[in-house]
Amino acid sequence: MKKLLTLTLALASFGFMGSFAETRANTVAKTNPQLRIQIGRDRYRDRYRDRWRSDREYTQTRIVRYGFRTYRETYVVSYTPWGGTQTRLISRERID
Repeated sequence: MKKLLTLTLALASFGFMGSFAETRANTVAKTNPQLRIQIGRDRYRDRYRDRWRSDREYTQTRIVRYGFRTYRETYVVSYTPWGGTQTRLISRERID
């Protein structure tokens, strides 16, 4: 009789634990969707889009010769977020 009671309780506990694990798996699947839909723009990106430019810019001046003429060129060099550099020519003045 004790063996039958022990076997019945063991089977009932396994069934209960299996149903509990299945219920827990269903709740996790419901809370974590696999598809994300966004309507509108990303406000975080808009807010911090130009932040890197002001911190990582500097002005550079150099003397350059084109043929027989000499110029002073002024550039703004800025670092990009992906590790490159961008240069923009601000002014070119002819010097003697």
